[in-house]
Amino acid sequence: MALSLFVGPAHAIDIKKVVSPGGIEAWLVEDHKVPVLAVEWAFEGAGANDPAGKEGLANLAAHALDEGAGPYDSQAFQTRLQDSAVSLSFNAGRDAFSGSLRTLTEHRDEAFDLARLAMTEPRFDADAVERMRAGTLAGLKREQGDPNYVARRLFYSTAYPDHPYGGEVRGSLDSLPRIAPDDLRAFVKSQFGRDRLVVTAAGDIAPDDLGRALDRLFGGLPAAASVTALPEVTPKGLGDTLLAPRPTAQTVILMGQPGVKRADPDWYAATVMNYVLGGSGFGSRLMEEVREKRGLSYGVYSYLVPMDRTALVIAGGSTVNAKAGQALEIMRAEWARMAADGVSDQELADAKTYLTGSFPLQLGSTPSIAKTLLQVRRDRLGIDYLDQRDRFINAVTADDVRRVAKRLLDPARLLTVLVGRPDGVTPTRTIEDIR
Repeated sequence: MALSLFVGPAHAIDIKKVVSPGGIEAWLVEDHKVPVLAVEWAFEGAGANDPAGKEGLANLAAHALDEGAGPYDSQAFQTRLQDSAVSLSFNAGRDAFSGSLRTLTEHRDEAFDLARLAMTEPRFDADAVERMRAGTLAGLKREQGDPNYVARRLFYSTAYPDHPYGGEVRGSLDSLPRIAPDDLRAFVKSQFGRDRLVVTAAGDIAPDDLGRALDRLFGGLPAAASVTALPEVTPKGLGDTLLAPRPTAQTVILMGQPGVKRADPDWYAATVMNYVLGGSGFGSRLMEEVREKRGLSYGVYSYLVPMDRTALVIAGGSTVNAKAGQALEIMRAEWARMAADGVSDQELADAKTYLTGSFPLQLGSTPSIAKTLLQVRRDRLGIDYLDQRDRFINAVTADDVRRVAKRLLDPARLLTVLVGRPDGVTPTRTIEDIR
């Protein structure tokens, strides 16, 4: 079901706005060459704030929703999905609870019915919930020995200590056992409201048919959700260097500071800046200085993290313990160099060429188009965004990048986390227990 449907530039894609008889809106990229349909949706804000002591509730619900619904127990529900080659999944994120449906055209009625049942009549049978809980607990226990996981947990819990962004979406070893099936049922009833719903689709369906399908899928949901909006938050711990000692041969480094949200006018300049700094793999400055010139790491990178209520710019990598101080010093120096000098004309041109030329590759299949459209809708970028994106990127100047780099990048304000036994680093705090 991931067959290529579209080739060529992004502006070749025709996006239609569809409104169902019941008033539910979706964006559709219609294509009948391949008998495949993909539907993506999100309940904005749903699951972003799990109850205290029951962290991981939304994530557990996401895993258990397709483990039985309506008259079908887990085995019967999964059998119906498999017999019709229907892919149905749910995901709990920091800012939304999302759903994803893939189906062949001939089975789309069955797919719609199963997705509807999962959202409106989930069973949450005790045995199915326990199976999903056990899998999540096993994953959390396993990852506690992964230094990359430890670094992420320490970074986010330090940056957002009193905010849901600082928690683990999957919950904790303490909180997961406290979640009961009734908690999952209450979550679905309160969080899945049509007022929070964003929908996109791509593939083999006409607009009128999609309109009817929208009511079939979502018409039975409550008109409004009981969602508490998260507060805006600024990262804390800026300027701190935290060490989580671990008996490992290498040290994992993760560092970051406030970034730009997706709606920020400086987003495109920041995207170009990040591409040059550490977002372009072997062509980036961080890789050139840390790996290519000095052989200190197999990989070092940077990326932007835009969230609804905050934003980060982050860099990371790993190196042998004996070289950790040197690697960190070079990474911070590149942070400062970008802030002071910006990018060269050649770096700017290369970044624009890649960022505009590679984007259509993200639109090469039915599911990827539906998923991209969902993100465009959630970011409020407008239905003509795919036509306009190249223009936004190409409008970035070297002065724009320099200005934004000065705004964002300050080595003295980096929150830095190291996991391992690093030499040449003096931490401001040492953290032993990370949950």
